[in-house]
Amino acid sequence: MDEAISVPQRSAKLKIRAVNLYYGAHHALGDISFDIPARAITAIIGPSGCGKSTLLRLFNRMNDLIPGVKVDGEVFLNNEPIYRKDTDVVSLRRKVGMVFQKPNVFPMSIYENIVIGPKHHGVKNKRKLREIVERSLSQVALLDEVKDMLNKPGLSLAIGQQQRLCIARALAVEPEVLLMDESCSALDPVSTMKVEELMQDLAERYTIVIVTHNMEQAARVSSMSAFMMIDDNRVGRLYEYSETSQMFISPKRKLTEDYITGRFG
Repeated sequence: MDEAISVPQRSAKLKIRAVNLYYGAHHALGDISFDIPARAITAIIGPSGCGKSTLLRLFNRMNDLIPGVKVDGEVFLNNEPIYRKDTDVVSLRRKVGMVFQKPNVFPMSIYENIVIGPKHHGVKNKRKLREIVERSLSQVALLDEVKDMLNKPGLSLAIGQQQRLCIARALAVEPEVLLMDESCSALDPVSTMKVEELMQDLAERYTIVIVTHNMEQAARVSSMSAFMMIDDNRVGRLYEYSETSQMFISPKRKLTEDYITGRFG
């Protein structure tokens, strides 16, 4: 597939080189190689079952939690390999945060949802924790909405607010990369718009990688797009990678064009 892959000219935050992933005997990802630029939004698109979320989980080694997983090839963060045996996975996941499809708010207060990560990493000073809470909630435009109810349960918030709370919780440990797996799929259009605006604001500081089935969303928010498909052997492969504007206006492959225009998927 290499002839279909273009590499961004700006500096790469993540580099993926000849990655193959297996769930036991099942070959799930095949020969994936591409670079993800720093401080930009990269969208991973493709039909259900093509390995988008599996690819996303490579970047913070969440696939390690699944029994029988084997990864060949290499992934680099800041030019450092993350699949060495001596990699500090806890430190990696602090650098590479993740927001899931449905808001996974913890059954505790809004305040405690935010500080749980910093506390885990050794922050104990109450003033510092308060600053982290205010900064993180401000970054997701939620502080004004909840500043007088920080001790109320996070689960009492509306679902769109819950998702922004989850993003704030991920930002509280000051990651370098933010992974977002279908993070708007459970939200109404107004909440989706707020999260998309938030993504674009955050991309000025963070590297963001999203998985989405929503072609309009990918076109609206991302700078780069990676199109995945399964081959005849049911292996997920990267078929095309380019600037989003190029892919959506003039894709290199007929298969990419068919997916983007809704002919399948």
